[in-house]
Amino acid sequence: MFDIINESSTRIKTGVVLVLVLLLIGFIDSMNLTWLFLGGIMLVALSEAMDLFKIDDSKIYIYAIGIWVVAYFHSNPQDLVFVVGVIFASILAYTKNLNKNLFLPLMYPIASYLFLLALYVSYGMSTLLWLLVVVAGADVGAYFVGKSKGKTSFCETSPNKTLEGVAGGIVTAAILGMIFSPDYVGFFTALFISLIVALASVFGDLFESYLKREAEVKDSGDILPGHGGILDRTDGYLFGGIIMLVMLRLFV
Repeated sequence: MFDIINESSTRIKTGVVLVLVLLLIGFIDSMNLTWLFLGGIMLVALSEAMDLFKIDDSKIYIYAIGIWVVAYFHSNPQDLVFVVGVIFASILAYTKNLNKNLFLPLMYPIASYLFLLALYVSYGMSTLLWLLVVVAGADVGAYFVGKSKGKTSFCETSPNKTLEGVAGGIVTAAILGMIFSPDYVGFFTALFISLIVALASVFGDLFESYLKREAEVKDSGDILPGHGGILDRTDGYLFGGIIMLVMLRLFV
């Protein structure tokens, strides 16, 4: 009983610190700071993903840092995913000895962080905060609705998720998404985008759960006391950010 209380207390304290850090970064709203922050957590997430993928190749960190430096100067950072993909494929075809598994961390999580940076570069801090609210709303809504009303299992990958919880999370995210959407997004557009991004975040969480089950680990890491690793906290954003950027460029 006391272990549960201590774990909850630690989780809450870590959560408060995370929220304060994010609010501070949002308030400062600096390209340099946002780039450094996203790059820092990308490298930690990359380390966790390498463990999940069971890849031991330090060169990937050199590639990741190089990509991130170039992304600072690029108006469309997400394009670098395809450029690096072409480079990797070309090296593989020419040398025949490139580790093909290096494509995995390029797609997850490096690509997702490039999309998050692109979201900031193209639409500003208000949009990143909107994404934060939508994904957090989906997560919190799913937790409380699932605990109180959940009966139907959502899927085998994550047995604790319920269909009722997922639905409740998406509805919660849609409502909060409409309230906190940036001024440049219309009411119905905000509703639609929030719904789709919330759904994407559910599958982002599900994908990370799949990776952890394949790797036979409980958490992706232990850097966040009471929460696990960076991937455990950002999995929904890594899918949601991609979808939000694509939909904003499609509808706004």
